[in-house]
Amino acid sequence: MNIDMANFTPWMSLAGGLLIGTGVALFALLAGRIAGISGIVGGLLRPKPGETGWRIAFLAGLVGAPFAYALFVPLPEVRVDAGVPVLLLAGLLVGVGTRYGSGCTSGHGICGLSRRSPRSIAATAAFMGAGFITVWLLRHVLGAA
Repeated sequence: MNIDMANFTPWMSLAGGLLIGTGVALFALLAGRIAGISGIVGGLLRPKPGETGWRIAFLAGLVGAPFAYALFVPLPEVRVDAGVPVLLLAGLLVGVGTRYGSGCTSGHGICGLSRRSPRSIAATAAFMGAGFITVWLLRHVLGAA
């Protein structure tokens, strides 16, 4: 494995992680909610009275943040090394996984681990392990890039 030192950004990554952690903690403390994206989106698909506004605002902030960031700093080039069918299949598998796992990586990996939820610890170990095995199989067994 090689690290591209020209594009290695540990301080920016640390700052991003601190912002995510602070945002998640404030959301839990002030709103009493878990910042799991699949739960927030799922709540829009089955709306309850008084729940729609904050969910739309949360998602608008999530989508709008890169555009606000781009006003001050140029965004990096986006490069996707997969075709549309692979991306569609990956999205479908992620969606199925979030339903079976009762949450997504943000809900379990960030919010659940910080609350020491046993279910989130198991879910995070499962999806991280599956990711490690998938990458190892694709790169070292099948020889895909």
